[in-house]
Amino acid sequence: MSAGAPRGAGGLPREAGGLRASLAGLTTRGRSFLAAGAAAAACAYVLGQSQLLRVGLLLVVLPLICVLALHRTRHRVSGSRRLTPSRVPAGGEARVQLRMENVSRVPTGLLMLQDRVPYVLGPRPRFVLDRVEAGGRREVSYRVRSDLRGRYPLGPLQLRLTDPFGLVELTRSFSAYDTLTVIPRTEPLPPVRMTGEANGYGDGSRRSLALAGDDDVIPRTYRRGDDLRRVHWRSTARYGELMVRREEQPQRSKATVLLDTRHLAYEGAGPDSAFEWAVSAAASTLLHVLEQGFSVRLLTDTGDSAGGEGGGFSSGGQESAEAAGLMMDTLAVVGHSDGAGLSAAYDALRGVGAGFASSGGDGLLIAFFGDLDDVQADMAARMRRRSGGAVAFVLDSATWAGEPSRVEERLRGLRDAGWTAVSVPPGAPFGELWRQAGNAPLGAGTSGGRG
Repeated sequence: MSAGAPRGAGGLPREAGGLRASLAGLTTRGRSFLAAGAAAAACAYVLGQSQLLRVGLLLVVLPLICVLALHRTRHRVSGSRRLTPSRVPAGGEARVQLRMENVSRVPTGLLMLQDRVPYVLGPRPRFVLDRVEAGGRREVSYRVRSDLRGRYPLGPLQLRLTDPFGLVELTRSFSAYDTLTVIPRTEPLPPVRMTGEANGYGDGSRRSLALAGDDDVIPRTYRRGDDLRRVHWRSTARYGELMVRREEQPQRSKATVLLDTRHLAYEGAGPDSAFEWAVSAAASTLLHVLEQGFSVRLLTDTGDSAGGEGGGFSSGGQESAEAAGLMMDTLAVVGHSDGAGLSAAYDALRGVGAGFASSGGDGLLIAFFGDLDDVQADMAARMRRRSGGAVAFVLDSATWAGEPSRVEERLRGLRDAGWTAVSVPPGAPFGELWRQAGNAPLGAGTSGGRG
């Protein structure tokens, strides 16, 4: 991605404004040369000393020549930045490569590069290039990393030019930005079968006839090589040519990952907080169920959905990869909501509102809840009716704060409603809790634990 043109100064034409900015780039040494030259010229005029006048003119002209030279040079240097990769997990590193190219016919002087990066990505990178020959290029690189998820801008790239005498220093800012997306940490999950999963794992469960019933079959013309056992005789008699049943159409199972983001449902902040654990676990779940061939959507307590087109479920193939990227980008910036309840998420599961379609009661629901009061626990219990299977991971703020657990009654209510409910202790490895949830019988749960 190439950097853009330098920013204008004061709304004046580029040349006038640029030259004025170049004169403003005189260093203390350059200004001292001008002052000394002017003083020497004045003294030479008063005293009638022609030799002193020559010295004064030299002191005045030298900084001006340096200004003109750098003014032309800074418009003849191009810069670009390449970020690889643009999406990394928290704690991962990305490489930024800077390229400077001298497109003029004369070599440059000393170049100093500086790229602006947020402080969470590390110190601001600075580089010094001694000299770039005419038509030459230089490449430098640095690495950035963050333990905090989010979207971080990189840029603009700044270039400082100085002359060999240190009389002038000019800065050029390019306009191009890049964005580094730091997604939540994820971990691979074991392939378990969730209880109550009507259309779960396995190739056989993902395929069915396009329409049920012999009379509803949509036939097509026989093609050479078709199995004669698939001949549809009733259609053959109707159309007067050999007709066969269509191939079985793939039907992908659905899964909804529900993330409770209510601010009042969590306590604490930082990478080791309960909320960050829930975000990371939701990201791991999304990637896992996508790999297992599910159509997936991410749903929050606000009713906002990410996944397929229009906030629906993701499709297969390339669209599935794009949906994964979209949901990871959403989780990279998701924060606490100001909502007090789960009613919006319940309405989304019921198919209420634009952009949502009812799951038909055969989808898998995987929820990550914070603290639940009586009303929200009842709301969560009713969500179970809208799914073929439901697994809840409940994070109790008291447990994460080192206090006695207050979640057992909530877990009991969820299990009575048909949820597989799992309590999440502080810092528990999600892979182990996922395995426990898969092995739990319907309506049961575990207390979780460290692996």
